[in-house]
Amino acid sequence: MEKLDKIGCYEFLSEPFHCDFSHRLFLGHLGNHMLNAADFHSNDRGFGMNYLNPLHKTWVLSRLVIEMQRFPEAYERFCVKTWVEGAMRYFTDRDFAVTTTDGTPYGYGRSIWALIDTDSRQPTDILSIRDGEINHYIDTETSCPIAKSSRVKMSADAEFVRSLRTCYSDVDVNGHINSVKYIEHVVDLWPVDWFRTHRIARFEIAYVAEAHGGDTLHFYREETAPDEYCVRIVKQESEDADKVEVCRSKVKFVKD
Repeated sequence: MEKLDKIGCYEFLSEPFHCDFSHRLFLGHLGNHMLNAADFHSNDRGFGMNYLNPLHKTWVLSRLVIEMQRFPEAYERFCVKTWVEGAMRYFTDRDFAVTTTDGTPYGYGRSIWALIDTDSRQPTDILSIRDGEINHYIDTETSCPIAKSSRVKMSADAEFVRSLRTCYSDVDVNGHINSVKYIEHVVDLWPVDWFRTHRIARFEIAYVAEAHGGDTLHFYREETAPDEYCVRIVKQESEDADKVEVCRSKVKFVKD
């Protein structure tokens, strides 16, 4: 297979109906573009879903950090650059840079991915895929100038905010609740008026377990610093089932 550049660069359009009332791209749609870039990059280089799915394997997102100086506005074209920073047996680190088409940065992202067997839902060896093809694309020279994901710590006093029952539109091609849907559900914990005076500067999410269509999600929120909040999401498969934590998130706002 022909060796491509270690960094992939993909152009997107900030479509107006993917923007909020301030004409800025929704965080969830930005997350989708970043995950699409990751998919394009891995498929082009031989270790993506197109190759893995027939082998009953798939990538699942474990952690994601997005830190933005500003968001693309409606009708702006922008680029998502992505590269693999490192790979171990069960996890790989992938970074992102979101820029204007002339290279001016909007912000950056960091992510951790696991490769799982779609039958057993257990981790599988990344380095065994195409004899470790991913190793040829590890880029240790390109820097990602934001902090790695932190450990989201919450107390037992976190406030219960809401519950919702997951539906058809929450479920993705892997058969579980879509990674970006969690992001959208988290930011929806704040009212519209909050976003008239605040914008998201940094968003972190760590996925712990899978949830599926029909599960009920319960959201707990705690302010851990001025304009910084942690969110815990637990699932419940039925009314009498135990509650199981599925992910934790941290959101840092700045005054707009």
